[in-house]
This record gives sequence, C-alpha cells and structure tokens, in this order.
Amino acid sequence: MGDPIEIVDYDLVWQVEFAAIGQALRAALGDDALRVDHIGSTSVPGLAAKPVIDIQISVRSLEPLDAYKAPLERLGLVHRADNPELTKRYFRESPGSRRTHIHVREHGSFSQQLPLLFRDHLRAHPAVAAEFAQVKRRWARQFRDDRQRYVSAKEPFVWDIVRRADLWAQSIGWRPGPSDA
Repeated sequence: MGDPIEIVDYDLVWQVEFAAIGQALRAALGDDALRVDHIGSTSVPGLAAKPVIDIQISVRSLEPLDAYKAPLERLGLVHRADNPELTKRYFRESPGSRRTHIHVREHGSFSQQLPLLFRDHLRAHPAVAAEFAQVKRRWARQFRDDRQRYVSAKEPFVWDIVRRADLWAQSIGWRPGPSDA
C-alpha cells in the first residue's frame, strides 16, 4: 500500500515549482528536449489535484535512452524501467525530494499530444475543470488507500473529457502552444 490519495486545493506555488524544475531540465537536456511541458492537474489554474508535479519531455525518439537518461539522472531523477507504458519512459524524483513525475514521450505521437490537449481543454473550460475536481475528490475519499481503484473510478469521466476536448480541438483548430520551459 502506498501513500493515501489526497486531493488538495490548487496552489500557485505549483507553477513556481514547475518553472524551477523545467529550467533545470531544459539546461540539462538542451536540444534533446524539443518541449518541456507542465501537464497533469497541477498545470491547470484553479484545479484541485494530488500535489504532484507532472512534466512531459518531448524528444525526437525514445531511443537511444541514454540521450536523455544520463542527464536526467545527473539531476537526481530516478529512471523507472519497470514502467509498463511502452509509449513513454518514466522518471521520478530522488528519495526525499519534491514529488515529481517525468514522462518522456516521442514528439508528435498520440501519447505526447493527448496530455497537452487535455490540459489545454481544462484551462479553456473552468467549469469542466471544476467538475473534474469534484469527481477526483469523491473517488479520493472513497478509495483513499487504493490507487488502482481510484484511477479506475475516475477513468470514465477522464475519457468523457478527452471526447469533449477532441471536439473542441476540431472546432478551433487546436495545436499545442509553445513549450513551457
């Protein structure tokens, strides 16, 4: 059993924390990082979230791994080779550091575009973000100590947001804005 699931009110400090981490990532990776983006719930102003900074690094190719693994490890990040998602490489904070999830994805892939679209849709639609916060709080209360059941419970609502985000993207010609770092 891991840490209990806790959803907290939005905190402006998340943007400051991302900016510092993003700047360090950008300096360490240089041109190997095509984009460094704040993703996940902490990237959406006003959205209640687990206090975990999610960052997506977009690279030309996931291989060779050492092109970005070594610089990330020099920053103290820990590669999680056991990550089951084959469309990304996953890193975490070093023990005792601020909780951070680093998702390295191939630039232009569906898995790279989806979190950016999801984030941008929630930023553009505060009412949807508020609904999402309510859903997350409800399931976090019910499944406080069962992360897998929490994720499974909120999944239908997440996919509903994805569907709405896709329609929105088509109606406005959405494209990701500039990299965050």
